[in-house]
Amino acid sequence: MRILISDPLSEEGIKILKEVKEFQVDINTGLKSEELKKIIKDYNAVIVRSATKITKDIIDAATNLKIIGRAGVGLDNVDLEAATKRGIIVMNTPAGNTISTAEHTMSLILALSRNIPEANLSTKAGEWKRSKLMGVELYGKTLGIIGLGRIGGEVAKRAAAFGMNVIAYDPFLSIEVAKNLGVGVVELKELLAASDYITIHTPISEETKGMISDKEFDLMKKTARIINCARGGIIDEDALVRALEQNKIAGCALDVFEKEPPTGSPLLKCATCLVTPHLGASTEEAQVNVAIEIAQVVRDALLGKGIRNAANFPSVAAEVYKILEPYINLGEKLGQLTSQLVEGRFKEVHITFSGQVANLETKPLTMAIMKGLLTPIVQETVNFVNAINLAQERGIKVQEAKTTEEEEFVNFINVELTTDKEKINVAGTLFSNKEPRIVKIDNFYVEAIPKGYMVITHNIDKPGIIGALGTILGKNGINIAGMTFGREAPGAKAITVINVDSEVPSSVLNEIRKSANILSAKLIKL
Repeated sequence: MRILISDPLSEEGIKILKEVKEFQVDINTGLKSEELKKIIKDYNAVIVRSATKITKDIIDAATNLKIIGRAGVGLDNVDLEAATKRGIIVMNTPAGNTISTAEHTMSLILALSRNIPEANLSTKAGEWKRSKLMGVELYGKTLGIIGLGRIGGEVAKRAAAFGMNVIAYDPFLSIEVAKNLGVGVVELKELLAASDYITIHTPISEETKGMISDKEFDLMKKTARIINCARGGIIDEDALVRALEQNKIAGCALDVFEKEPPTGSPLLKCATCLVTPHLGASTEEAQVNVAIEIAQVVRDALLGKGIRNAANFPSVAAEVYKILEPYINLGEKLGQLTSQLVEGRFKEVHITFSGQVANLETKPLTMAIMKGLLTPIVQETVNFVNAINLAQERGIKVQEAKTTEEEEFVNFINVELTTDKEKINVAGTLFSNKEPRIVKIDNFYVEAIPKGYMVITHNIDKPGIIGALGTILGKNGINIAGMTFGREAPGAKAITVINVDSEVPSSVLNEIRKSANILSAKLIKL
């Protein structure tokens, strides 16, 4: 079996692969897209970091490819959908850079506090400006962490060692887990107003893109300092420049940018902005860790010893996967839909398998459901293998039940999600052509295709609702691909599920919400 390593990889990882007599390992870095496209057909596996882009064109040309290994967390450079359609397993190393990124965050906090970059340059220039380089202590200050996942949790531990008061905003983390870390859980506005330092550790998504902008800076202390070692784009960079120029905050430290490298960015000229070139994972230890981890999982998968850290494939034998695949697809969609419908912190998930599906191996299905539930929250850090562990880390209880009794459908999967604000039930089944369908949302029976963009409204069953929704979407150029309805009784509460061909802007959603007899409206992305 042939393995291509197309980006630089630590020797420790390469050695693991070369020790397997069944493998031929080729190292060919710096390939252009067309060059890679020409040779990829000869390989069974390819290992990349961030430089190589595995696009749909390359995947289409990879006729023998079984595995794509990403030595790192993010999968921005891999077309996951195209790989999944071709049955190619995509693996990453979600935990390899946790400590390095947490330590880099603390380094930036310290450097900001004690003016270390300026002091270094000044002293080397022959100056001795002690009075002009007065700093501040961390002791007794409040650190606000946005996103208390693995990296955020490690930052919290280190900040506590400095005597800092640590608070966090994470709408998907249980209060019990935060308490075990000695962290207070607050809402975002409270965190912004109370914090002396604010550090971001969330994935980039539609919900987090630009989440720190002008109105958020207006809430901060003038002495506050903000740090981002997560993803570029979470902080609105134009708003950040304005905040620095207008002295709304005392400073910032950025390891990531909307565009990398940030050539020409006004942030590079801001005296109170400390910048580093995406060094969060750039330690010798982190590079070795991710190289060893990706080499091990690729090796084991190729040798049939199990699948770990798969972003698009559960750990089951190939013949079993063929049977489970349509249910896995249904389960992941059920999870994604349920996650986006609720408000509040996740507390408990109860999954029920009814009918013939209960006779199958349901653990991979539970994994798929949990992956779907957590994907809108933690993005690329969740995969089929670690989804249940991530849920446990966040204090989310997962329960599974089976019954072979056929209820309304021959096969029926019900997901009940309880948060600190509400409870929701979403159920699905497979039609005869193995296509997934959402058949029930709470007490409403529907027949919805879980695909693409969906608008789901709760409304009062009154004449004109369908026409009003169609009119609003139509005048805004949004085409309806399908529509289904459910109601408790004539004139009572009802639900409308609309499949649309394009994303619905927030302004259009707000217009729908203001319509007569509309109780709520949400955009779902699957």
